Amino acid sequence: MNGERSFASSQEEREHHPQPETSRMPEASAILEQVIREENLEPAAAERFRQAFLRLVRGVAEITPLEEFAVRLARSVRDGRPLRVKLGLDPSAPDIHLGHTVVLRKLKDFQELGHVVQLVIGDFTGRIGDPTGRSETRRALTEEEVRENARTYLEQFSRVLDVSRVEVHFNATWLAPLTLAQTIELMSRMTVARMLEREDFRERFASGRPIALHEFLYPLLQGYDSVVLRCDVELGGTDQKFNFLVGRHLQESYGQPGQILMLMPLLEGLDGVRKMSKSLGNYVGVQEPPEEMYGKIMSIPDFLVPRYALLLTDMPEEEVRRLEEGMAAGTVHPMHAKKDLARRIVAQYHGEEAARRAEEHFTRVFQRRDLPEHPEEVWLPSAEIPEGGMGLLSLLVRLGLAASTSEARRFVEQGAVRVDGVRVEDPRARIFPRDGQVVQVGRRNFRRIRLSQDVGP
Repeated sequence: MNGERSFASSQEEREHHPQPETSRMPEASAILEQVIREENLEPAAAERFRQAFLRLVRGVAEITPLEEFAVRLARSVRDGRPLRVKLGLDPSAPDIHLGHTVVLRKLKDFQELGHVVQLVIGDFTGRIGDPTGRSETRRALTEEEVRENARTYLEQFSRVLDVSRVEVHFNATWLAPLTLAQTIELMSRMTVARMLEREDFRERFASGRPIALHEFLYPLLQGYDSVVLRCDVELGGTDQKFNFLVGRHLQESYGQPGQILMLMPLLEGLDGVRKMSKSLGNYVGVQEPPEEMYGKIMSIPDFLVPRYALLLTDMPEEEVRRLEEGMAAGTVHPMHAKKDLARRIVAQYHGEEAARRAEEHFTRVFQRRDLPEHPEEVWLPSAEIPEGGMGLLSLLVRLGLAASTSEARRFVEQGAVRVDGVRVEDPRARIFPRDGQVVQVGRRNFRRIRLSQDVGP
């Protein structure tokens, strides 16, 4: 590949990188002390740097290169020059859920430490569509669709960030004026071989599925955003690593310092298996009513409680660690831990009083309602559950709570269906059955799901 440093190893590392534990990256502390010594920081500056560094690495899946990030942050503290931190958004899904806030909360950390947040609305790249993780060519959005989707971002982001201090950029500002000659020159800075290192492109090429040439442009144009804005750090999910590496490469090819990659973990949804996604129905929207938000959080698997606490709240790391250890040892009851988690998260988006009322509502409606002491149990072989979950209507029929999918649809449309106490109003919702999960239709019809590895208990 003409002597190029390969991105393939980075892509493979993302694929096989284990999900981070609640503790910070183990190498961070050693690098922290090394940089303090090498940069000759005065005691006051060293302490400011130490506090900022430990706050910024909390919950992060990967920082590349970590030592370079530490050096830049130390010099930023010493010299009083804020870092420029970019978040790029393809405005194809304008409804924000808790999975999105993992990145937004990290942006908030940077913002509160005095750094510059650069929010890039991909009104130009959104017309191409990010092919990351796609097995087929995506339909390009129209300019009107992109603008309409982008319109709601700042309103929702204001629940996490101080939007008055955010630089908002639309990348059509600099991408639309590019001439054909300039675009060709930009394309000359990357090779097809490097593009094919990316897993989704590589698999589609190997299987003969089409890859449109304009899809190769997406990572290039996203990377060019970093060149124009002279970003120091680009922040996003672990699935964006290839695109971010392209940006770093382009910056270096234009004679700029390459951006630091800060990759946040992809948050598992309510099912505890797949990443949080509106299309999978396993999400919690930041604009949902307090009662719905509280109830949904109460339905997560027990093992997710410490992870949600780390990534979605300001609970101190030591407290998160004690919570994790206590739940593992059986000294912390999962119900109490979930209530505390749900109350914290609802308070962040709706206030303390709304969180208190939501908890009272949950206790009154779910915990104290006439739930049978021993609801009828229905065994579901694990092999029967599709990877993408079961359709809600089919599940109701399978559990004997509806005679047909038509009847099941009517129950859902009447607001009579609840899963673990949370009303489900979308007939198209997909459910990821869990052992012990309770599904309810009306006031008196309950089924407890039991999962088996074969066809029966």
